[in-house]
Amino acid sequence: MKWTITGILSITLTTVALTACGNKEGIAMAEQNHREPVDVNDSITVKMKITVGSKSFSAILSKNSTAKAFIALLPMKIRMTELNGNEKYFDLAKDLPGNSFVPGRIYSGDLLLWGTKTLVVFYKTFNSSYSYSSICKINNPEGLAAALGTGNVEVVFELE
Repeated sequence: MKWTITGILSITLTTVALTACGNKEGIAMAEQNHREPVDVNDSITVKMKITVGSKSFSAILSKNSTAKAFIALLPMKIRMTELNGNEKYFDLAKDLPGNSFVPGRIYSGDLLLWGTKTLVVFYKTFNSSYSYSSICKINNPEGLAAALGTGNVEVVFELE
């Protein structure tokens, strides 16, 4: 019997198709096991709680790959370093995917990623020409500056 490339390809594709049809349950289970724990898309609003000392703030996560990767790190308790009298930062152990943009104006309560691994919480509003990737916005940042204080501080991030 003489085998051609087309004949071998036809037999292989037929075998794969028949195997897949007979194993729909296994395929569905495999797909389910490869899903992310929280799906950040346009139809789901994901909330996060940010705690500084005894003060807690509620935030809405951005709908992008940076926020989705950040969620996988939660819950997280970190010591953030003071910088410039308007922000606290922390260098993450691993890079996160970026969706960089130049916001022009940064607002108190913005949680942004600078570069690929520097997490920044802003507690004052000001203009900026730096590029960031959005992670979340604190719903009501009133009292954030007072809670964060002027030095380094411990901050807890967790899903609500």
